[in-house]
Amino acid sequence: MTTSTPWKLAHRAERMNPSIIREILKVTEQPGIISLAGGLPSPDTFPIEAMREATARVLRDQPREALQYAASEGFAPLREWVAETLNAQGLRADASQVLITTGSQQGLDLVGKVLIDAGSTVAVESPTYLGALQAFNPYEPEYVSVACDDEGPLPDALVAARGARFLYALPNFQNPSGRCIGAARREALVAAAQALALPIVEDNPYGDLWFDEPPPAPLASRWPEGTVYLGSFSKVLAPGLRLGYVVAPKPLCPKLLQAKQAADLHTPGFNQRVVHEVIRDGFLLKHVPTIRARYRAQRDAMSSALTAHMPMGCRWNTPHGGMFFWIELPEGVDAVALLPKAVAHGMAYVPGSAFYADQPRKNTLRLSFVTVAPAEIERGIQLLAQTLKEAA
Repeated sequence: MTTSTPWKLAHRAERMNPSIIREILKVTEQPGIISLAGGLPSPDTFPIEAMREATARVLRDQPREALQYAASEGFAPLREWVAETLNAQGLRADASQVLITTGSQQGLDLVGKVLIDAGSTVAVESPTYLGALQAFNPYEPEYVSVACDDEGPLPDALVAARGARFLYALPNFQNPSGRCIGAARREALVAAAQALALPIVEDNPYGDLWFDEPPPAPLASRWPEGTVYLGSFSKVLAPGLRLGYVVAPKPLCPKLLQAKQAADLHTPGFNQRVVHEVIRDGFLLKHVPTIRARYRAQRDAMSSALTAHMPMGCRWNTPHGGMFFWIELPEGVDAVALLPKAVAHGMAYVPGSAFYADQPRKNTLRLSFVTVAPAEIERGIQLLAQTLKEAA
């Protein structure tokens, strides 16, 4: 017996696909699997006591305001905090340009909704963030992948993106590659984009997670009128709060706000007030260095394990921040086909092909090091290396 349905899906729904990372995470819930797959912050970094105390203060001092509908733009003191913090990093923006979003993922969706028409072109790095592709895909763009090296997009390669609606870039410790664009490359990249009248969407969820030295000033500081900047509280506080922000040139702000109003009216005002209560007196200046120290130790453990155990022909760069290693396997090795064998051995990773808008490189994979203890990292890399050697 066949089941019919009266529902007809929109054409855009055909371009919506499940997240391969979320699907892999289901596999890693099996007992005994060492997961180096998920890009989740370590729950050991969550400031639970600070959040508990801030929640109590908000419910004591502002209960009715915190539990009521709120302004679509976001909680004004939090928007001011964002503007002041980014201005200290070289941006030139005021609170009126800050839109608080339900995670920076919503910021990507709003950007897509406002800037992408069906058939218009969007330029992306190669590889790029899978979640951005998922956010943009329903608006039916055509993608141009900009050639990259170990430092990010090549300025001369931007000519292939002439006429694109924007270049989407993650300059700081990119997900998935872990690479960071240096200061000279940023200058050249912005100059090339300006010459082409190619706007930039700069996504920065990982910039505070540097291990050796802070990353250079944002792209938006070099071309504020041509750059939309996205940030997040997920990696420095907790992802369950679902708080991010967009800082946009003033001509774009009204339309982004209207798209936000249509999506959810506003990001939870209670969460915004709690977060502002936590961070307003400089809490992050003390808290984020503890995250860096933890992640640096785990980065070092993975770097050592890769050097000790991975077979010849594999290539990687040790990241100077963020949460990820990007591994290039020998040519001819398919990381998707290899994954079930790795899981059978007791470890999991994310195949790299999911992070390409086109022409995926099948011999790549992403490893996350921040939710696994150093001893488990060592064991996980041993199992990966064993899987590769047996498949050779």
